[in-house]
Amino acid sequence: VQLQASGGGLVQAGDSLRLSCAASGRTLSSFGMGWFRQAPGKERAFVATISRSGYTYYGDSVKGRFTISRDNAKNTVYLQMNSLKPEDTAVYYCAATRGNMVVHGGGYDYWGQGTLVTVSS
Repeated sequence: VQLQASGGGLVQAGDSLRLSCAASGRTLSSFGMGWFRQAPGKERAFVATISRSGYTYYGDSVKGRFTISRDNAKNTVYLQMNSLKPEDTAVYYCAATRGNMVVHGGGYDYWGQGTLVTVSS
């Protein structure tokens, strides 16, 4: 499956942004999906995951601000990011797993190319 992340950009603190991850080649309904991010000079970090049936789980730093969702009919997963902070600045990656509710990157089988989110103070 090929994943294409989009929707990143430059925003101000407090703003909202919605990332999209479109899949081709396979139907996303067969996969658990996740979002990760990598800030400059830091390791990749878990952001959120959604199971095949729609259960969600979030990293502590984004809980209550970010929402992951999926539209299987559009073969797309979304990450709605509200109340953005400068520390949310990172390249965001979507990923697909044959598992469910996976929080470590090593458990994912397919990765998108990443989209840059920059939050200015």
